[in-house]
Amino acid sequence: MPHIHRRVLLAAPAILAAAGAHAQTKWQMATAYPDGNFHTRNIREFCADVEQGTGGKLQVQLHSNASLLPMPQIKRGVQTGQVQIGEILLTAYANEDPFFDADAVPFLVPDFAGAKKLADLQKPYIEARLGRQGLSLLYSATWPAAGFYTQVPLNSLDVLKGSRFRTFSPLTNRFAALVGANPVLVQQAELAQAFATGIATAMVTSAQTGVDTSAWDYAKVFTPATFSMTKNAVLISRRALEGLPADQQAAVRAAAAKADARGWTYATEAQEGSQARLAEKGLTIGNIPPEVRAGLMAIGATMTEEWIARAGEDGKKLVEALRTA
Repeated sequence: MPHIHRRVLLAAPAILAAAGAHAQTKWQMATAYPDGNFHTRNIREFCADVEQGTGGKLQVQLHSNASLLPMPQIKRGVQTGQVQIGEILLTAYANEDPFFDADAVPFLVPDFAGAKKLADLQKPYIEARLGRQGLSLLYSATWPAAGFYTQVPLNSLDVLKGSRFRTFSPLTNRFAALVGANPVLVQQAELAQAFATGIATAMVTSAQTGVDTSAWDYAKVFTPATFSMTKNAVLISRRALEGLPADQQAAVRAAAAKADARGWTYATEAQEGSQARLAEKGLTIGNIPPEVRAGLMAIGATMTEEWIARAGEDGKKLVEALRTA
């Protein structure tokens, strides 16, 4: 018997080492967007890249369509360890810090190239703020340009005045106030019901969101406007990331870099495809008359100055860098 015990003790380190070599870590990830959305498709590819890059030692289980956590709870969920990774709409958290809202300032950027410049300039500010909260930014990806959903053509700002205007962030709330609309906060998953019951009658968001929520069932006109090009950010718990072996950390960051580049490509494709889809399903694709655009740009200029005042010196530096980039 002593010889048996001795053999077991001698073998124990090898057994533990073998078990460690095959140990698998499983993380949870939450997003509020549905499976058909290009952001969610990008995340699924990111998860596959993580698993492949770590040789199966790290798996990320995705919970989409707010099935685990609704949007307002995702960031906190990552901070508290309820989930290890989460995807948020940055502007939805602007009450915490105005820098989360920079990409939602109306008419600050004119196109995808401008949105990418803003994202690159905004990134260090976002990373610094998240770092103080125990989080790291893995990657971000833009939404297609936002346009207006209305019941009649947008041939005057009076179309929006008095409407029950769906908002999703402080800046969309402020825009509604400046245009004379009545702001109503509605999450994406509740859009169809909000319009069906009259809680909302107009909104500004991307054509992709219109496809995701079957906007043809509740709106008649979509007017492209490049109102804003907001971004989703994929956040990770720094504790969870730094708890991984160095090679697995590197694999996660490599997968994130691929997802970042892929997300911008998917957004470009989504803008073209989703607008065409809205037209196919019966929405009129409108145009903004010059006088209406002038009024919108004036509101955008006002909101840009208001945002700089809230964001302080960092905000001034960001906008100046964008304008000279």
